[in-house]
Amino acid sequence: MYNALSITIGIILLVILFDFINGFHDTATAVATSISTRALTPKMAIIICAVFNFLGAFSGTAVAKTVGDNIVSHTLIPQWVIATVLVASIIWNLITWYFAIPSSSSHALIGALVGGGIAYNWSVHVVNWNNLFNEVILWLFLSPLIGFIVGYIFMVILNWILRPFRPSNVNKAFLKLQIFSAAFMAFNHGGNDAQKSMGIIVMTLLSGGFITEFHVPIWVIFCCATAMAIGTSIGGKKIIRTMGSGIAKLTPVNGFAAQTGAAGVICLASFFHAPVSTTHIISTTILGVGASKNLKSVKWGVAKSIVWAWVLTIPITALISAGMVIILKLFIH
Repeated sequence: MYNALSITIGIILLVILFDFINGFHDTATAVATSISTRALTPKMAIIICAVFNFLGAFSGTAVAKTVGDNIVSHTLIPQWVIATVLVASIIWNLITWYFAIPSSSSHALIGALVGGGIAYNWSVHVVNWNNLFNEVILWLFLSPLIGFIVGYIFMVILNWILRPFRPSNVNKAFLKLQIFSAAFMAFNHGGNDAQKSMGIIVMTLLSGGFITEFHVPIWVIFCCATAMAIGTSIGGKKIIRTMGSGIAKLTPVNGFAAQTGAAGVICLASFFHAPVSTTHIISTTILGVGASKNLKSVKWGVAKSIVWAWVLTIPITALISAGMVIILKLFIH
């Protein structure tokens, strides 16, 4: 039991590190548009994002169960494999952060979980493919598509409503409204993203025999919420630059439309227990908002590189995790 306790504490610390990195890696998803339109200073935007990320983490635990028990069961992998899954996810997060690519921490974690589970058991049957498809893969394609459509339609409607008003007055109003849309976006980001780490901690507790059924204790929620909030407060300046102005040039009303539309899509996904990528959704919502003005206003070259990161994240992290598990099995067994 002492050994299991030591491993469990080690994994929990690793999860907290993952959540911290997730926080500064994904800060851009909530604050980039507010900073690029100058609705908020970088410092104020990041403070708002950190606070509402923290609060959002307490909004539910259904996504945690999807990640922690519905894709690969805790009964099929030992604790050291869970640790390997986290390390593989962190490696990919740091690589994409270094190259300023807005990739998905969520899909990095899920890809690593699938790869590690298959490599340890040497069988594809350990993965609940039905749940993986319905709750992850389907939403991998649906959520960015919905984000683009919502961003496009929302912007068209706003343009129609705001036609009688002077652009200068519209900009002043939406600079203030962006504060609320940033908070709404951050709250939903925390509500979906922090739960993935909660799921991994509960999986670890189940695997170590410390609990007997899937339930997220309040201390787990607090730890994950705090780690993500601290990570968010540090921020990822490189990705903020890509998200804020690298995809499309945004005005305050554009930023408001992108943030509000994306937050609504994430909220919908959380309702269906789907661990989605906040990065995917806000990126394509920005694309939709930009395309509503003029297709040429969107920097499709930047968008193309982001899409490649989306497509490659799950298979690459699965391979990294599988490779590490295969190598470690030689020494552990």
